[in-house]
Parts: sequence; structure tokens; C-alpha cells
Amino acid sequence: MKNLTVFKLDAPWEKVKERMKENDINLTDADLEYEPGKEEELLQRLEKLMNKPRQQVIAYIESISSNEDMAG
Repeated sequence: MKNLTVFKLDAPWEKVKERMKENDINLTDADLEYEPGKEEELLQRLEKLMNKPRQQVIAYIESISSNEDMAG
């Protein structure tokens, strides 16, 4: 069975996506394309683009979603 990664989002993905683009101008809509159940694809893409380990990417997404902003 596949290990599924699920984020804890406190805001709708569209809002999280827009905030991520504000924080990182290199991210595009295509980079941030996400459907529930396809977390794995999104994370793999962002790990490469952001050059960060998975846990950091997840923490970043969750912090933006909860308005804690770990920008940078």
C-alpha cells in the first residue's frame, strides 16, 4: 500500500496557492496544480523546484495555510 501524504490545510488550496506565488515569484499555476489525492505529485514537484526536503515543503504549505507564513 502506498504511503499517502495529506496536508492539513486551514485555507482553501486556491488561497494557499496564491500566497505561495506571492512568496516565491518563480512558482507558477502549473507548478502548484493540485487535486486532493494527488499530494504525492505536488510534493515531488515542489521538492525539486524549492530544493527543500519533503517535510520542509509540507511545513511550508501548512504554515501558509494557517497564516503563519514561513516565507523565505
